[in-house]
Parts: sequence; structure tokens; C-alpha cells
Amino acid sequence: MSVTPLGQDERLPLYQRLRDEMLAKIAAGQWLPGEAIPTEAELTRQYGVAVGTVRKAVETLVAEGLLVRAQGRGTFVRRPNFDGSLFRFFRQVSASGLTQVPLSHILDCQRVPAEEAARQALRLAEGEACIHLQRLRLVEGRPLFHERIWLPASRFGALQEIAPNDFPQLLYPFYEEHCGQRIASAQETLTVSSADASLAATLDVDEGSPIVVIERIALGYDRTPLEYRLSRAAAENFRYQVEIS
Repeated sequence: MSVTPLGQDERLPLYQRLRDEMLAKIAAGQWLPGEAIPTEAELTRQYGVAVGTVRKAVETLVAEGLLVRAQGRGTFVRRPNFDGSLFRFFRQVSASGLTQVPLSHILDCQRVPAEEAARQALRLAEGEACIHLQRLRLVEGRPLFHERIWLPASRFGALQEIAPNDFPQLLYPFYEEHCGQRIASAQETLTVSSADASLAATLDVDEGSPIVVIERIALGYDRTPLEYRLSRAAAENFRYQVEIS
């Protein structure tokens, strides 16, 4: 078996060069989320390095949240779970006490020039195009969130061919299936604003009433920004809870 050469930047420690090579395989989709990576013995043979180097490279990716170890089963590419993100702060409960998960409805999908905030968040060139989605999140037919989502058209152009009603409830698996783009992590910032006339009509609140804005930048496995999202909801639905010990 021939040895796979590592990056040639010899200023970097060997484990770092191996970590970068492994990350490149994840980012390129050669190692898929939820799948086991090769064993330590296989990686040692493939790259011609000591087992200690392999272990340190793997430990680095585990610490970065890109790999996860399963006792007795191996090491796997981590598949992030974003399902509960918004509902740390907005929790809808039915009359029977059950938590209600909002349904999603895409209102619009267009190719547009990137707005300045989206352009900066996604690190796009001046005038570069985005795929822009507008989405409502509803509970029992009542709008809870209005979302605006920007995606680089160079990576997500295939979404233009999909009718709004054909988008599923979960977008990140859909991005992966149709565009080959995998979301690994996200950064979120919460701020407070007020509803303009358009948003007030959408959320069925008074114009000028307080709203909470959740700004998200979603990143690929190689830390490339892939999605910029603004989720806006009436502040009356907002709750913050943290356990301190």
C-alpha cells in the first residue's frame, strides 16, 4: 500500500498536517457525517506516521467538535443537530402541556444580489449573487418566526429550480442532498429590535412592538460561511433560561 503524502508545509507539526488532511476529506464529502473514519491502524498505514501522531490529530478534531468517539464502535464524523436551537428561547406548549414544534413554510426563493450584511457574513465579493429564501415558522397556523436566509449562489444555485412548496421542513439535510453543502456548526447572536409595518403584519403584532432577532452564520466543516440567516419573532414569546451550578 502506497503512503499518502501530507501537506508540504513542514513548519507545521506532523499531527497538524494530518489533521488538515483529515479535515479536507470531511469537507470534500469523502468522509460523510454519521460515518466511521478509518481506524488508527489504517490511518497509520495510509499516511506512514506513528500511532501517536494519528491519535493527536483525531483528538484535535474531536475537541473541535468535528469527530465524535463511540466507545467500542470507533470514531465518527459528527452530524450536528440544530433542531432545538431556536426553541431554547421560544417554547410553545399546547393546552395539554406538550411542546409544539413549529412547521416551516417557504414563502419565496429568488436569486438576488447579496445585501451588505449577508455579503460580509458570507465573505462574498461586491455584487456577488445569493439565493434568498423567506420562510415562516408556524404553530397551529399562527406565525411564530419570520426568517430571511441568504446562501451563496455559486454553491446553492440548484435551489432555484425547486418550487417553494417542495422545500422540506429541515433545510440542512436538503442543502446536502441537492447542493452537496454540509453545515457543521453555527454562530448565533441575539438582539432586540422593533417590528416595522411589514413584519408586524406578518407576525400579527402591533407595528413598533419589540421583537427578538436571532442572527446565524452557519459554517461548513472547513469553516467556510455557507448560510446567513435572520430569524425574527415577537419578544412576548421569548424566554431565557440557564442552569447555574
